[in-house]
Amino acid sequence: MASNIKNAANPVDETAEVNRAQIEHRAAWMGLIYDEMVKAGIDAEPVIRRAIKRCGRMHGENFKKKCADPGNCADFKNVFLGELAIKTFDMRPVNADRDNVAVDFHYCALVGAWQKLGFDDKTCALLCDMAMEGDRGIAEAMGLTLDLETTIAQGCPDCKLRFHKAGPKTN
Repeated sequence: MASNIKNAANPVDETAEVNRAQIEHRAAWMGLIYDEMVKAGIDAEPVIRRAIKRCGRMHGENFKKKCADPGNCADFKNVFLGELAIKTFDMRPVNADRDNVAVDFHYCALVGAWQKLGFDDKTCALLCDMAMEGDRGIAEAMGLTLDLETTIAQGCPDCKLRFHKAGPKTN
């Protein structure tokens, strides 16, 4: 069955390519651990989600400490989305104001790894959503909400992540 996932990497500098390879390596671990747990008859999804969210919360707490004003989403963006991350995931545009961070990813090294391992689109989408628990945990630690509007793993051209202050969205 042909894949509906389009995930082509634009060439970037050597450092970003090394970062992509490291992310692919970690994604391969995640995917293979999930696959082995399922083969062993273990309900892997809730365990993996909890572990990844826990890791995200730890990272979020660290980001929060680095923010001059943790209540300012623009400050969070500057700490969370450095130049290397922007190149690695081909993020454009990246917008932030006091209450919101909006970023579109046009490449995902994690999805690339899962595709190379031969996982079907449905499994790639599930692995992606589980991996997003890390970003959800970061948002939670920052006192933000994360809306994941689209993902490459769902066959969309990009991943649209929208962090905003908890409560109703502001524009």
